[in-house]
Amino acid sequence: MKKLKTWARRALGLCLAALLIVPVLAAEPLTAKQRQEDLDFLYEKVLVESHPDAFANTPESQFLTLKAEIEKRLETKTDTEFLLDLMRLAALAGDSHTSVSVGSLAAFRGYPFSMVRRGESWYLSAAAPEDKDLLCQEVVSLAGKPVEEVIAAYGTLFSSDNPVHLRRSFRQACNVADIYEYLGLVEAGEPLTVTLKNGKTLRLEPMGMEEMNQLEAARISDLMKGTPETAARDAYYFAKPLTEDVYYIQYNICREAEDLPMADFAAQVAKDLEEGGYWRVLLDLRYNGGGSDGVIWPLFEVLRKEMDGGTRLVGLIGEATFSSALINAVEIQEMGGTLAGEDAGGSVCHFGAVKSFSLPNSQVRGQVSSKYIDLNTLLDAAAGRGVVALAPDIYVPQELADTLDGKDSLVEWCLTAPDNQLAPANHYDAPLTRGRFMGQLYEAVGSPDVEIGKELPFADSFGIEWYLPALAWAKAEGIAKGGGSGTFSAARPITWREAAVFLGREAEALDLQPDPAAKRMGPIPAALGGSPEAVTRAWDLGLLPEDADFTKGLTRSQGEELAAALKKLMS
Repeated sequence: MKKLKTWARRALGLCLAALLIVPVLAAEPLTAKQRQEDLDFLYEKVLVESHPDAFANTPESQFLTLKAEIEKRLETKTDTEFLLDLMRLAALAGDSHTSVSVGSLAAFRGYPFSMVRRGESWYLSAAAPEDKDLLCQEVVSLAGKPVEEVIAAYGTLFSSDNPVHLRRSFRQACNVADIYEYLGLVEAGEPLTVTLKNGKTLRLEPMGMEEMNQLEAARISDLMKGTPETAARDAYYFAKPLTEDVYYIQYNICREAEDLPMADFAAQVAKDLEEGGYWRVLLDLRYNGGGSDGVIWPLFEVLRKEMDGGTRLVGLIGEATFSSALINAVEIQEMGGTLAGEDAGGSVCHFGAVKSFSLPNSQVRGQVSSKYIDLNTLLDAAAGRGVVALAPDIYVPQELADTLDGKDSLVEWCLTAPDNQLAPANHYDAPLTRGRFMGQLYEAVGSPDVEIGKELPFADSFGIEWYLPALAWAKAEGIAKGGGSGTFSAARPITWREAAVFLGREAEALDLQPDPAAKRMGPIPAALGGSPEAVTRAWDLGLLPEDADFTKGLTRSQGEELAAALKKLMS
């Protein structure tokens, strides 16, 4: 039972005081002068000087207006209110990686309850013993307001660049009384009303930390019949077969374990996969909050070889998938794998590479981003996505009923889903990249055998791309020659002129000839540039549409149409 409760509290956020653990406070409250120094440090040293662009989402004038508002209350506010003010200032950055740590200064008070989200609904997941019969009931409002409205209010304190991360922050602090009072949702010292869908209402009085920690709360974990074998473990990574056909890998932190280097772990996985003949591999990133995104690469290289042999790779993501783990999830898509689960807490493009800080007087801690990570320009899989929560290709939420039965909804689905339901989402309207177009042309000509040696096709190739064979083929055929530095820029959106050049070169390699009856007589559009021989050939062969806007970029669907035109001409 101890293991069950440990897993439940970690996976469901059932610990009532999860964010209320605080260090020993100073004997005396901060003076107004000390608060001013800390406020100036946060604004000038952290946000202005350390962050790459703190005003990317909010004009600096709003920062200065709020800072001036805070300065007017420096002598009257409590340390708790001052901490929340600092959080509010940092939250204007709209950056999930830049924040002031809650619980690092003040002695918060809490309400005896917590919630968990399942699907699109919130449920009571912990309560005082006398309210245990209300566990698992849907919560519809807090302090008389819909839950989503309360979450929006929390967004003024918790810095987030997408709604999934904000929901997670809210869930972890949904029982902090001082936050409700600071936001004006509850009058100071008054109870919080929690309204359930069944019509019942809880009136919860705020209590101090000592009383909260002594409370014998009733929790969902007390109702659970068991724990799934894929529950989060206290290990950096581990792997095991789930069935004779499905192999499971759990990757919980983007760090290398001292007792098991990633290269050794990857070798163990390779041995298991070779001996087992598995047709599906599940790589679970649902409990991974980040670290260093490069740690996993030895494992990726193993999995890429398995995929070349026909094994299906499915990455599992969820609310807690964040930072470097988010990057690894997009890299799974770059490999040609499928993502399943729920929207990740991390955004595809985001500020990151955090550095920690501590304010000089209060010693309040926090972290600040040091650069902008634009996956949109680095990976074909991220093309056109921007600062949005990473969505899975296949949405499979954890169901409350499965939670109580000790089942992992997503893994259960992955074990039984037919292979044709595990294809990656198409995203037809996404920008067409140079690398993807090479993949489309390669498939159009029948995906001929190609040997990829120890040296990758281009200097900027990663070695795990699903379209890597296409790049090797295109280079060997002289279709894609790369730049002077030996790079190809596969993730860059392709232009119509470039697409025409690639088409024309392939047509020449195949010795395709135009149909005299169908040969175009009109001039080549000026937007295609100086019309080199390859462009002229593609135009004359009818491989380019006559009515396209050649001044704009191409979409993935347009690339498919060009590849289909080539395939048709070959037949």
